[in-house]
Amino acid sequence: MAGGRPYKTFAQLLAAAELAWRDLSDAAWLEAFAAHPRIGEAGGHAPATSEREQSTVMEGSTATLTVLAAENREYEARFGHVFLVAASGRGADEVLAALRERMANDPATELRVAAAEQRKITRLRLEKLLNA
Repeated sequence: MAGGRPYKTFAQLLAAAELAWRDLSDAAWLEAFAAHPRIGEAGGHAPATSEREQSTVMEGSTATLTVLAAENREYEARFGHVFLVAASGRGADEVLAALRERMANDPATELRVAAAEQRKITRLRLEKLLNA
């Protein structure tokens, strides 16, 4: 993507991102996932951004956040990577429901679903960064 700069429009930037994402290996997706904190927790490579995106989740009840933390770990044990969801504007109950639904996926399907969520997160971050 850096080699294609400068991009004249946001649409051109997104088109380049789509091409880059399409060709990523499973290992590259897993590397991207590892930059994220667990949903409901602080950290990751962009902690302030993650905290903003998860702010609605963090308003959940203590009981829901406790269950979410436990089920995050079950998810990681099953799939080998952090549960990734575009959390911006989503509450703890909604995120927990999504996690539970995705536990039924086989690992290959879940990798594709998580990659789609990574794309959403990246797009939202680019839009916010560029005010597009």
